Amino acid sequence: MTMTKQPAESAEKESACCARHDDHVGRSDAEPPEPARERVNRRWNEVLQETRVTQTGVQILFGFLLSVAFTPLFRELETPDKVIYVMTVVFGASATGALIAPVSIHRFLSGQRMKDEVVAAAGRLMVCGMVLLALTIGCTLLLILRFVVPGVLAEVLVGGVMLWFGLCWYVLPLLLRRKAARRAEREQA
Repeated sequence: MTMTKQPAESAEKESACCARHDDHVGRSDAEPPEPARERVNRRWNEVLQETRVTQTGVQILFGFLLSVAFTPLFRELETPDKVIYVMTVVFGASATGALIAPVSIHRFLSGQRMKDEVVAAAGRLMVCGMVLLALTIGCTLLLILRFVVPGVLAEVLVGGVMLWFGLCWYVLPLLLRRKAARRAEREQA
């Protein structure tokens, strides 16, 4: 996908938006600011790398989930476990769709001079896909642990794992973003 010159107003808006998310992160004062074109290209490459990592995991998990329905023990599942299984498969399919969508968007919009919009949409889809992936993993874990662990311990363990995912995948990045924003405000003052 190529980037061409944008109208001055559009370029300023994009620059302000990306600057809010990208400036002062790992940069020293001696380093020159990153031009808008380089920034959007870097952000697109980052999205591609993140997509490669998450797609592989969700596709392997989804493939495993699809095969479960064809095992002899599946017929012996009770109704609550079958409901958990169906939810898990739906979450897995939805996560797969969201995490592969940036590839489709890129393919359809390549050459349309919309890289800024493609990067923004891909970023949103990646976040959505990560939420769906966490739900898929949590439901898969619940389904498995209900067979292995007695009583409510399975639900407690899954709750702990989901809390851990929330902390690692969402809370920590938001805390780091807030810390970087405070540091940037101090440097500007």
